[in-house]
Amino acid sequence: MKPIPPVENEPATIVVKPSRGWAALNLSALWKYRELLYFMVWRDIKVRYKQAVLGIAWAVLLPVINILVFTFVFGVLFHQNQTSANYPLLSATGLLPWGLFSGALMRCSISLVGNTNLITKVYFPRLIIPISSVLSGLVDFGISLLIVLILMIYYRTPLTWNLLWLLPLTLLVVITALSVGLWLAALNVQYRDVGHIVPVLIQIWMYASPVAYSAGLVTGSITRIVYGLNPMAGVIQSFRWAIIGSDPPGVLFIMSVVMVIILFVSGLFYFRRMERTFADTI
Repeated sequence: MKPIPPVENEPATIVVKPSRGWAALNLSALWKYRELLYFMVWRDIKVRYKQAVLGIAWAVLLPVINILVFTFVFGVLFHQNQTSANYPLLSATGLLPWGLFSGALMRCSISLVGNTNLITKVYFPRLIIPISSVLSGLVDFGISLLIVLILMIYYRTPLTWNLLWLLPLTLLVVITALSVGLWLAALNVQYRDVGHIVPVLIQIWMYASPVAYSAGLVTGSITRIVYGLNPMAGVIQSFRWAIIGSDPPGVLFIMSVVMVIILFVSGLFYFRRMERTFADTI
């Protein structure tokens, strides 16, 4: 019997399999989907204030209220003014990076669960979701920075070239929030208890960071190294040094950078591992 010749232009069979290794992150695709990233950031900003009576005014009120509360509780009741004559400015410089970090971490941890329909119906790099939730907090950060500048003028704090460090330090805060957020977002898909734990974690983390007090109160070389395992400790102290010229962060900053690198690489690896099951599990 004569064999049947192969049909020309026969459509190829495409087998879709979950990618393995670092290719699952598809980092190059982030640039291709940059417009989607932009619109998701803009959507998060609009949704946050769309149905609020005061709208974006909350971005001004919240940091002001936090500064007043911190000044009364820690500056008046606990006499932190003894270590700083300008405690409102001291607390504002701590709340500036912390506000960006805590808000970004909260949004990032629930970002995947909050976009269930998008994940199960449309293909795009899943990293865009946590990244957009982190970047959307930069608007509030910019407003908080203006409040800090007003306090600097009020207390006649000189402007120095150290302020140029705010740009790389802000990037470090964003990466720190994204690093921890990748872990929490992926875990939240598997275990919804994470959504209840995150607010408590942020509250404990704030008191473990030099937000309401100066990191200079932590003495001893070994103690400062252990304290530096908190990545936000060196970051917050670096902000304070850049704005008001407090003690240089030194070893705290080095420890923070090391911890952020570890968290970022491990967070990407865990996110890659769990990304293959997001659509099925969520």
